[in-house]
Amino acid sequence: MDELVARVSAALGVDAQVARTAIGIVLGFLQKESPDGAVAELLDKLPGAREAIESAESAGRGGGLGGLMGGMGGLMGLGAKLNSAGIGMNQIQALGHEIFGYAEAEIGPEKLREIVDSVPGLAQFV
Repeated sequence: MDELVARVSAALGVDAQVARTAIGIVLGFLQKESPDGAVAELLDKLPGAREAIESAESAGRGGGLGGLMGGMGGLMGLGAKLNSAGIGMNQIQALGHEIFGYAEAEIGPEKLREIVDSVPGLAQFV
């Protein structure tokens, strides 16, 4: 997880805590929206991932715009949560590129495709 946090932090120009929270938000979204098999395999290969998801979910319960819009489903809700966590809309594609690039190296392109294809609109962030 530390390697992915460092990659995201460097690519987006955010501190490590913001990067960790953003990763937790995205992984939590994938865990909810995608079939369990490939996502569970990714989480198993990324020590600290489940803790990052729990931490991001706890932080998101505080209300504000992310709390209100985070109740929306799909990618719009994901974008609102990320924005609330300190990720600008112009940084979301780079965030996706880093997370999915890392995921592909961990679980392979076929499993990554399974995840991406299961969530409408997600392909634009890979």
